[in-house]
Amino acid sequence: MINMRKIKDFGIRLVIYVCSAFSVLLLLLIIVYVMIKGVSTVSWSFLTSVTSVLKGTVGIAGNIVNTLIIIVITMLIATPVGVGSAIYLNEYAKPGKFVTIIEYATETLSGIPSIIFGLFGSVFFGERLGLGYSLLTGALTLIIMVLPLITRNTQEALKTVPDTYRNGAIGLGSGKWYMIRTILIPSAMPGIITGAILAIGRIVGESAALLFTAGSAKLLPKGFEGIFQKPFQSGGTLTIQMYLSATSEGDFETAFGIAVVLLIIVLGINLGTKAITKHFDVTGKE
Repeated sequence: MINMRKIKDFGIRLVIYVCSAFSVLLLLLIIVYVMIKGVSTVSWSFLTSVTSVLKGTVGIAGNIVNTLIIIVITMLIATPVGVGSAIYLNEYAKPGKFVTIIEYATETLSGIPSIIFGLFGSVFFGERLGLGYSLLTGALTLIIMVLPLITRNTQEALKTVPDTYRNGAIGLGSGKWYMIRTILIPSAMPGIITGAILAIGRIVGESAALLFTAGSAKLLPKGFEGIFQKPFQSGGTLTIQMYLSATSEGDFETAFGIAVVLLIIVLGINLGTKAITKHFDVTGKE
């Protein structure tokens, strides 16, 4: 007699394997297609020069610098605020309506379309605060976007730390903040780092919000002083330039070249996340 349970199990496994294979195949097709279209465009000159009609050069160096500036400004502010908020909600705040409202607001923020963040950032940071189209306006807007991601990942990471760690440290006479600083944060560090790197990935891939806030200039900063002045000036990131190249300029070769660079960056971020998480896991076990 045929065992129906085994047939159902086999069918479910088959569906799971097919779906997994389809996902991997789709990813590989996208990567291969983008690489074929854009790898010939990527060169040392493409990465280190700026597009200039007079010089006859095509490059994305200015866009790379703009992207790095936005990442640094955003993460320097969003990471401590997000981690601190998660520590407060998880370790200090008493469960109740207040915590529930904050968590609900955080989840709602994470689901708002990025173009709405861009509109808000343009009106509030750009016009009300007088920052105009600038990298700082874009970074402040992105801070609001990635805060929920960092906060929620940190909260989940803190929840995975066993209560015996907390009780043991408190029982030995440790203060709460000392326990959090020396026990909880190091134990939850893989999850915290994962949230931070995922936030960087979102910053790198964001375009809609930055179209309203950061602008599209692609010039390199002039000298050492120019680096500190650049956040207050307009600047287009890699995703912005890719969008403009493919739409306004009709330059699909440059667009695919930028796509190759973005794929490499995202791949590096993912590999870095796994390596760092594995390092902290091994350190924790030791």
